[in-house]
Amino acid sequence: MNERVLQIVRDAFPQLMEKFFTMTIPLTILSFTLALLIAVVTAMIQYAHVRGLQKLCRIYIWIVRCTPLLVQLYLVYYGLPSAGIYLEAFPTVVMVFGINEGAYLAETIRAAMEAVPSGQMEAGYCVGMNYMQIMWHVVLPQAFRTAFPSLFNSLISMVKETSLASTITVTEMFRQAIVINGRVYETLALYTEVALIYLAFCSLLTVLQHWGEKKLSSYGGVR
Repeated sequence: MNERVLQIVRDAFPQLMEKFFTMTIPLTILSFTLALLIAVVTAMIQYAHVRGLQKLCRIYIWIVRCTPLLVQLYLVYYGLPSAGIYLEAFPTVVMVFGINEGAYLAETIRAAMEAVPSGQMEAGYCVGMNYMQIMWHVVLPQAFRTAFPSLFNSLISMVKETSLASTITVTEMFRQAIVINGRVYETLALYTEVALIYLAFCSLLTVLQHWGEKKLSSYGGVR
């Protein structure tokens, strides 16, 4: 690595970090929040065995899990305009990532809900709670503690998956690296720099995950 390459890496770093904090992180937070909302609703419908809706949830999960995320992204952003539906790139990524990840999280949360002893539902009814109160105060808190490691793993994966947004012109960190590389032609150095930034941030999230698991374990929440 000569002086020219080092200078390119130094000059690129603030530009990459700017896109990381202004695009990659917001994209991750918005997409994961949407995914959690979808997952909780889908898991609750399946847990309650709501006829009709339960079948629709299974079809949704089946379709999403059996098709590639990149294909889903292209289908919505490049395919829907053929049907007269035009969406901006950033909202498209948030929507597609949220719907995609929601299918996986729904199964995680559903399994965690089913791991809660059924006797706790009966105990909730005995003290005068209705179904939604039992879900909110009894079942879901325990389910989220049980599912915490898997949910956090999904969050880490989503941080990395945001790089796919570059394929539909969203200028997140990886897209910025592509733009810079188009001027300086130092592919190895720039893409290695991007990889190291992802590595550093995801390592920080991993530390936070272990800390969270220890905290929850002290309350008997993570099994």
